[in-house]
Amino acid sequence: MTTGDGRVQGVGRGLGQGFGVGEGYAWYRGVSPGGSVHRHAAFQLVLAPRDEAALVGADGRVVRGAALLVPPMTAHRMLSARDLLTVFVEPHSALADRLRGRCGSGSGIVAVPELRRLDEAELGRAAALPSTGLDPRLFAAAALLEGRAGQEEPVPMNLVAARAGLSPQRLRALARKQLGMTLARRRIWLKLRRSAEALAEGCSPADAAAAGGFADQAHLTRRMREMIGMTPAAVLRVMQVLPASAAGAPGDVHRNGPGDG
Repeated sequence: MTTGDGRVQGVGRGLGQGFGVGEGYAWYRGVSPGGSVHRHAAFQLVLAPRDEAALVGADGRVVRGAALLVPPMTAHRMLSARDLLTVFVEPHSALADRLRGRCGSGSGIVAVPELRRLDEAELGRAAALPSTGLDPRLFAAAALLEGRAGQEEPVPMNLVAARAGLSPQRLRALARKQLGMTLARRRIWLKLRRSAEALAEGCSPADAAAAGGFADQAHLTRRMREMIGMTPAAVLRVMQVLPASAAGAPGDVHRNGPGDG
């Protein structure tokens, strides 16, 4: 069902223009000018309050719909749109369980019209609950990684495996099978989440890089663009922490602003 101005009723209800981080998810709503090919260490939901969203897969095929789902580590790029809500869902949440059931066997971009009315309250509840379908040993490993994601020295993966009661090889295989990625990739996502939380608190990109445990601002920028298709300066702009003139061209969330490195 649509409203009088063409918006799909319920899409992004409660989420205005901007960027935010919640328990188990992050979101961006605003203009999408398109971008380069990238992969996320999370599920990505793209909801179009007006018209349709359009994504391009690794094979060049364009997928369109009011609601699109991208599984973790699936190469894709965004096409331009005037208003999109993009939600990144961490793979260990109950909402991720719901999304796994809709991915199918092809692990490519899929249309999920039944999710087009997802609102903020529903999103927050489902993303904050733990998955019921993942091996408990993955939760033990994830907890250890999360506790040290902002530290300069990462926890050695053999120690992570030992604490989870697995060999490094078995833990790696289990993570690939159930999360769709290695735990090393999961570690990067946790670091990005910490940096995003710092940006949301008003930190500069340089301070946000330090909060996430990145070597410097340029390192954070490369990883953020690679993993979520945005730069720290763009995140600050959409949160209205920086004026648009200080963070690149209006709507350009994929390119560097001054000082991004």
